[in-house]
Amino acid sequence: MTAWDIKPQGVQGQLQVTGTHAGDLEKALTALVTTMSEAATAAGTAVPGSEASVPLQGPVPVGAAPLSAPTLGPVASALSQYLETRQGYLKSMAERIQAAVLGAAKATNEYVAGDLDAAKHAQDAAKAVRLDLLKDAPGGHK
Repeated sequence: MTAWDIKPQGVQGQLQVTGTHAGDLEKALTALVTTMSEAATAAGTAVPGSEASVPLQGPVPVGAAPLSAPTLGPVASALSQYLETRQGYLKSMAERIQAAVLGAAKATNEYVAGDLDAAKHAQDAAKAVRLDLLKDAPGGHK
């Protein structure tokens, strides 16, 4: 790691592109969860007629949701399990993107400040997806 040749403007441009794509990914994942929730509700149940919802009695504040809710069936359960299984993967993906962006920005800032050791630490923290080190560590001290 003795010879670095970083072009900060190029890194900044790539980080902006990556940020745009990360925003698009976030929108797509939000749409996925919304659509699957709607599909789960619309899928119905294996329970006939009026047994498909449990009406509850009682006063409801103005603007609040009704107390009764439809019973969700096997399709809703399967979709829920699908999302629960994928939740860890989606979280890991988001953390890796965040670590890569923070690590590249921090390493570049340290490089510009002349602190190559701190730049290497930022790179290593990004590789290990150590968001705590990337968010909390001060930068550019040399």
